[in-house]
Amino acid sequence: MKIIRNQSKDSVKNLTKRVLLNNEGLTEKVRDVLLEVKEKGDRALKSYTKQFDGVELESFLVSKEELNEAKNLVDLSLKEAIQLAQSNILKFHNSQINKEKVIETTKGVNCWRKSVPIEKVGLYIPGGSAPLFSTILMLGIPAKLAGCKEIILCTPPNKEGKINPVILYTASLVGVTQIFKVGGAQAVAAMAFGTETIPNVYKVLGPGNQFVTKAKELIQQEGVAIDMPAGPSEVLVIADKTANPEYVAADLLSQAEHGPDSQALLVTVDESLAVKVAEEIEKQLNELPRKEIAKKAIENSFILLLETYDDCLDFSNQYAPEHLIIASDKPEDFSEGIVNAGSVFLGNYSCESAGDYASGTNHTLPTNGFAKNYSGVSLDSFVKKITFQKVTKTGIKNIGNAIELMASAEGLEAHKNAITVRLKDIENV
Repeated sequence: MKIIRNQSKDSVKNLTKRVLLNNEGLTEKVRDVLLEVKEKGDRALKSYTKQFDGVELESFLVSKEELNEAKNLVDLSLKEAIQLAQSNILKFHNSQINKEKVIETTKGVNCWRKSVPIEKVGLYIPGGSAPLFSTILMLGIPAKLAGCKEIILCTPPNKEGKINPVILYTASLVGVTQIFKVGGAQAVAAMAFGTETIPNVYKVLGPGNQFVTKAKELIQQEGVAIDMPAGPSEVLVIADKTANPEYVAADLLSQAEHGPDSQALLVTVDESLAVKVAEEIEKQLNELPRKEIAKKAIENSFILLLETYDDCLDFSNQYAPEHLIIASDKPEDFSEGIVNAGSVFLGNYSCESAGDYASGTNHTLPTNGFAKNYSGVSLDSFVKKITFQKVTKTGIKNIGNAIELMASAEGLEAHKNAITVRLKDIENV
């Protein structure tokens, strides 16, 4: 892993740019898939499933028999691990339920908000080289807590037309209402527009490859909401002399194994630590089953040596990482300066894997610098906020004249008149 030293301010700023994917023609390709599914429904889905997944399906819906079979195929110890994670994620997201207050802004004028569940949501779960059943916990649990009536899930089948049993078990556990064997951009299209088999939803959530990500971006133009823009996974570690090089290397590789376009960065002022981490990465890399994937990601990653830890924080805030680890015995010394990050892990024992699986926080997070203006998935991702107001006679008398003056100043006489007729009526009583 390359170590970068003695960079100018402009050079350091350029290092915050992400690895660019070769996405020539991507928008056109994905737009064609969306249009095909919109126009031809299940027929298009069957064609794409045969083309991309190598299997012909008669039915996309996962049956009750398949769900029951999956329960028996999952190892008991893994079930217990999933249930532990479920418990922690449930506790954390349950704490996000807030009772809104009624606020009297002026005597006789009461305003408040109400959280209302999004009725129909669609979850996309990748099922390729790493079937992400943990993401079902991260999306399904807050969806159920929020009170979403329909929670459908799409995930690609294997060449035998089956879904990984752990995905099916986890989906059943959290209360997903229907599961469909469809992957890729075509699955996003099906959830957005609906087909003969798959119902349309009002919001699509979940990670995926560049085709899935582009499909989510495009369906927003059709009035379907998404959780956030998302790209390749990333981690940035700020480490001081109290960090453990073995731990830091393990954390960097835990993100590198996601995909060749993932990025794993270490930022420090300690050159000795930088060298030790680089050596440890080489050592650990050779032991990984996904070594070739991780190796490509490490080639696109680096260790950055800066002069001060304030410089390290400045770089991190410009980069706005999906995951930020503060590898230090005193992480609180850094935490106040963090303003842009998806999720933060404080201290030498707070590995990013904890947040990915079982600490309780959500692992569906903004990437590619979007942590500057997006939050990760939470309970709020599955509700919309409706404002209410109740204005009494006293209230309209108190604010009416101000509204008349403002409406008149904007040249909106009908707006003014909606107040005037009421004030006249009150005066005539």
